[in-house]
Amino acid sequence: MRGLTELSEQLLNACRASQIMAATAESCTGGLIIAHLTEIAGSSDVVDRGFVTYSNNAKMDMLGVSEATLDAHGAVSGETAGEMAEGALRNSRAGITLAVTGIAGPGGGSPGKPVGLVWFAVAMRGQATRVEKHIFEDQGRAFIRTETVRTALQMGLASLTAS
Repeated sequence: MRGLTELSEQLLNACRASQIMAATAESCTGGLIIAHLTEIAGSSDVVDRGFVTYSNNAKMDMLGVSEATLDAHGAVSGETAGEMAEGALRNSRAGITLAVTGIAGPGGGSPGKPVGLVWFAVAMRGQATRVEKHIFEDQGRAFIRTETVRTALQMGLASLTAS
């Protein structure tokens, strides 16, 4: 399995090759994805910004996630992840955005939305938004957040190399 630094470098290089910038919209990771990208020296040429939208109000205010979506589906849903990614695209100069929303634990889970549930979305200008659901094994908050970062980077890289 590739390390987070290597995945971050590959995503940045794919952005350079595609001549686009990247942005993130993060809830359960609290900015870890953008932190990994900006840990790489020289990343400022392709990293535009990161939105940390931990609360529902932040999701609505910063990304334009609709209150109706949050009421109908909840913050941890494919619908919300998709709106987060699309909102980050609208509110940035990025050509690709990575969005995550989930339950990292240790509490907060329910039978329908267990600890380890994370929804991912990748939005790119001119393409349909890609949304995926993952349920990570509950090996603790740090594990779930790290695997969320890894999966988001992999999804972004796959989207860029497929386009």
